[in-house]
Amino acid sequence: MSELDVVESKPSLPAPIYAQMMKSYIWLQTVDGSIQQVEQEVAMFCPVICHEIHAGKGTCKNNAICLPQRVNPAMLSLILDYCRFHQVPGHSNKERKSFDEKFIRMDTKRLCELASAADSLQLKPLVELTSRALARMIEGKTPEEIREIFCLPDDLTEEEKLEPLRNMTDDPRIRLLNRLYAKRRKELREKEKLKTAEAEEMHVDNRSVDDLLSFINGDDEGN
Repeated sequence: MSELDVVESKPSLPAPIYAQMMKSYIWLQTVDGSIQQVEQEVAMFCPVICHEIHAGKGTCKNNAICLPQRVNPAMLSLILDYCRFHQVPGHSNKERKSFDEKFIRMDTKRLCELASAADSLQLKPLVELTSRALARMIEGKTPEEIREIFCLPDDLTEEEKLEPLRNMTDDPRIRLLNRLYAKRRKELREKEKLKTAEAEEMHVDNRSVDDLLSFINGDDEGN
């Protein structure tokens, strides 16, 4: 029996197992120091990770890609699940929409953490998805209610509460809040202008007829 016959007589591997063996993997390190191996094609869906891979990072445990501080293991797991679905071609728009709607069904705190993690990885589709979900949650809420939802400190005066907040860490929650504050300030200015205009139109002289005649004739003393 020739070598060719021997090779051909070996049982071939099932396609899914063969495809799994042919996948490339990279190493990622989260803020708590834990390191895990993930599929390269999935991780590359995140621009920040993709840039690090092209720079030669992530090839082994000792060369793991250090992820941004806001990407903890729980958030990384969620983001990878999102990427695994969306990086596979062939899904219809209806399937993608259904997946996204189910994916963001979580409490506000967790959704905020996910938005921050996605933003730090520059994963724009997920940032937009979570931002829209957060916007729906706080629609119609007062600044105080919004601060409570986002667990932001209430250390501002009444005048300062509608002013833009400092965002040293580029937190997407604060960016969203500042946009809402800007919209609210515009609405208040327009309302104040309308109120002033209506007051001017409705202004009535309350002086009596005799007072008016005296004023016209110049009889008012001191005027």
